[in-house]
Amino acid sequence: MRLVFGLVLLVGIALAGGAVYMAKGYIGQQQAQLAAAEQAKKAIVPTSEVFVVKKRLNYGQKLTPADVRAVRWPNAAIPEGAFVSMEQLFPEGESRPREVLRVIEKDEAILSAKVTEPGENAGVASRLSPGMRAFTIQTDVTSGVSGFLRPGDRVDVYWTGTLPGGPRVTRLIDANMQIIGINQSADEDRSSPVVARTVTVEITPRQVAALAQAQSSGRLSLSLVGVDDGTVSEFVEVDQNQLLDIEEKQVVVAPQEEKCYIRHRRGTETVQIEIPCTN
Repeated sequence: MRLVFGLVLLVGIALAGGAVYMAKGYIGQQQAQLAAAEQAKKAIVPTSEVFVVKKRLNYGQKLTPADVRAVRWPNAAIPEGAFVSMEQLFPEGESRPREVLRVIEKDEAILSAKVTEPGENAGVASRLSPGMRAFTIQTDVTSGVSGFLRPGDRVDVYWTGTLPGGPRVTRLIDANMQIIGINQSADEDRSSPVVARTVTVEITPRQVAALAQAQSSGRLSLSLVGVDDGTVSEFVEVDQNQLLDIEEKQVVVAPQEEKCYIRHRRGTETVQIEIPCTN
């Protein structure tokens, strides 16, 4: 009898231990699942609709509703200037389309900096900032940096001419001017070099007057500024003597001694006699 009781007790202890072990494992599994669910919940990023293009669009192409589609975009990573609604991209009641200013690749977000306002042409006027004006400079292979210029570049402008009553000089007249057009084109994505016959820059009305005067009285040349160069060129002027290292000779005129005279008439003759000068 005691043997049977002992066996039952051992079996009961074993079953209880197994139950505890199984319960502990189940609870641990549930806790792991809850932790994973919490991590997944934290990983969920709030998103909004952003409009992208369905195909590559090049400079000057018109943007239509058939060219765009909406995709989900993380709110924290929405690019500045992106369009988040059809009404924003295609205003109600506006039948005139936008035009593309810069190449937009397939599935790329449409940004306000890459398209014009509705009805605007993708030309120079669409690139002007408020209060700024466009001015065209006549150039050639040598004065236009040999065809390496393109819209979006910055240039320093030099004037070569003869100063009134002075030597022929080359002078820096303005620095860091923004180019917005080359040969009547505002396409910044042009990759092939082209000889610039005209370069259009964005400047203030006062700078327009200065460049117009400079262009009519001498020859203008452009110097390309580096992309990451934030320096502004200071006053520069070189004349022919400085270029050839010629020193100008200073002519010194010796002061002449002052002389005083008196005149005496002797008959029909006049005699001039030198006397000391008095102040």
